[in-house]
Amino acid sequence: MLVHLSIRDIVLIDRLDLGLNHGLSVLTGETGAGKSILLDALSLALGGRGDGGLVRHGSKQGEVSAVFDLSATHPARRILSDNGFDDDGDVILRRVQSADGRTRVFINDRPSSVSLMKELGATLVEIHGQHDDRALVDPEAHRQLLDEYGGLGAEAASVAEAFGAWRKAESELSRHRARVEAAAREADYLRASVEELTALAPVAGEEEELAEKRQTMMRSEKIATDVNDAHEELSGPQSPIPGLASLLRRLDRKKDELPGLLDEALARVETALDALSDAQMSLQGALRTLEFDPRALEQCEERLFALRAAGRKFNVPVDDLATLTAKMVADLAELDAGEERLVKLSADVAERRAVFDERAEALSVKRVEAAKLLEAAVMAELPDMKLERAAFIVELTRDPNVRAASGIDTAEFWVRTNPGTRAGPMMKVASGGELSRFLLALKVALADKGSAPTLVFDEIDTGVGGAVADAIGRRLARLAGTVQVLSVTHAPQVAARATTHLLISKAETVPGDERLSTRVATIDIPARREEIARMLAGDIVTDEARAAAARLIGVAG
Repeated sequence: MLVHLSIRDIVLIDRLDLGLNHGLSVLTGETGAGKSILLDALSLALGGRGDGGLVRHGSKQGEVSAVFDLSATHPARRILSDNGFDDDGDVILRRVQSADGRTRVFINDRPSSVSLMKELGATLVEIHGQHDDRALVDPEAHRQLLDEYGGLGAEAASVAEAFGAWRKAESELSRHRARVEAAAREADYLRASVEELTALAPVAGEEEELAEKRQTMMRSEKIATDVNDAHEELSGPQSPIPGLASLLRRLDRKKDELPGLLDEALARVETALDALSDAQMSLQGALRTLEFDPRALEQCEERLFALRAAGRKFNVPVDDLATLTAKMVADLAELDAGEERLVKLSADVAERRAVFDERAEALSVKRVEAAKLLEAAVMAELPDMKLERAAFIVELTRDPNVRAASGIDTAEFWVRTNPGTRAGPMMKVASGGELSRFLLALKVALADKGSAPTLVFDEIDTGVGGAVADAIGRRLARLAGTVQVLSVTHAPQVAARATTHLLISKAETVPGDERLSTRVATIDIPARREEIARMLAGDIVTDEARAAAARLIGVAG
C-alpha cells in the first residue's frame, strides 16, 4: 500500500509530508482547496504526464516521492528485479519536475525512465473517477478482468502457451516451405551442376599443385630440347667424332715416318676425341634423367584449365569448388527429403492447432460461467445505488476462427440503464454519475481479484446524495477491508465511514505572504464532526448539522 507521500513545490503545495494508513482514507475540503492537486502530484509519481506548469510559481522545480510497502509476491517486485533494481524493502518512486518542462525519474534512489515508472505505477495504484477510462474502454482489459474474477489465470496461460507453440510451428513450416520451393525452382540447375562437379571431383589445394607441376614440366621441356639438340650434334650424321677417329688412325700410321714430329698433335687430337665421347655419354644421361613426356604436360594443363573454367562458371575460387560440390549435394538431398519433412511439419502444425483449439474451447466454456457470476455479483450491488432498473452485461463473443493468444473470446462490459432501452458499451450508454456507480460495483465485485493494492476514487459520488451516497460509502468501506482506499469526496455519508479523515485547506505560506499553500491535516473525531457538519450545512454550520454529523459517524461506526 501507499504509506507515505512527499510533495515539494507542486502548484499550491509548497511542502507536504503525508503518512497514509490501511482502510478508507477520505480527503475533504472546500472547492479549490487543492484536492485535485494532491491527486495530480500522486499521478506524477506514478509515471503520469509531466508538465512544467505543475511547478509552484517562483520555484525552479517541484518534486514528488511516493513510498509503498508491498508484499514479497507483489508483481512490482518482479518488474524491479527484471530491470536490475533492488526489490527488497519499500519501493520508492520519486519524480523531479523542472519548470522548463524537463523531468527526472528515480526508482529506489536510482535514475530510471518514465516508462518504467509508469509500468510500476500501474501495478501499485488505480485512480478512478467519473471520467476514468482505463478499465472501461479497452475490451482486452475487460477479458483480463473476467479471467481474474473467474480464477482462470492458469487456463488463460495454458491457452497462450498453446497459441505460441502453434504459431512457432507455423513459422517453421512457412520457412521450410519457402526453402523447398526455392530449391525446387533450381532443381534442374542443381542436378546438372552436381553431375558436372562430381565428374570433375575437385580437391582443395589441387590448383596450386597442378600450376607448380605445369611450370616444372614446361621448364623441363625447354631444357630437354636443347640437350637433345646437343646430343644430335655429337651423335647424329654430322657428328665430328667418326671423322676425328679416322683422322687419328691415319696420323698414327704416319708417325713412324717422321719420328717425334706428330706426337704432340696426336696426343691433343686423342684428348679432344675422348672429351667429345665423354660429352656424348653425359648428354645421353641427361636426356634419360629429364624423361620429358609431352602427353603428361598436356594432361596436366587440361586438368588445370578445367578446374579454372569451373571456378569462373560457378563464381567461386577453385579451392572452394569442393565445398560448393558438397553444398549442392546437400541441397539436392534436402530437396529430395523436403517433401517428407513438409508433410511432418504440416502434421505438427495441425496437431498444435488442435491442442490450442481444445484448450481455448475449454477456457471459453469457463468464461461463460465466470461472466454469469460476474454479472450477478455486479447486479447485486446496483439496487442500493439506485440502479435497480439497470442491467450489467458481460458481452462475451466467441469465434473459433479468430484465434489469439487470449483464446477465441472477446469480452466487453455493457449496461442497460432502463428496461426497454438498448444495451451497449458502458462508456457510451451510462451517464457520468451512473458510470461512477457501475465502476464502483465492478471494483467491489473484483476487490480481491487482481486489484492494485491502492485504489483512489476521485469524486465518484458527484451528483448523488442521501441513500445513494451512503451506499457508495458502504461499498468503499467494504473495499477498504481488502485494499487501501483513498476517496476524494463531497458526500458526508462517504466521509463518515472513513478510518482516516484528511482535511484539505488553503492558508498563507507565511503571514502576510499573498501566496497560498495547500495544507493537509489528519483530523480527530471532534474535527471530523465539524467538517461533516460543514459538508451537510454549507457555510453556516448549525447545531442540527452537527447533530446529523454525529449520527452519521455513529451509524458508520
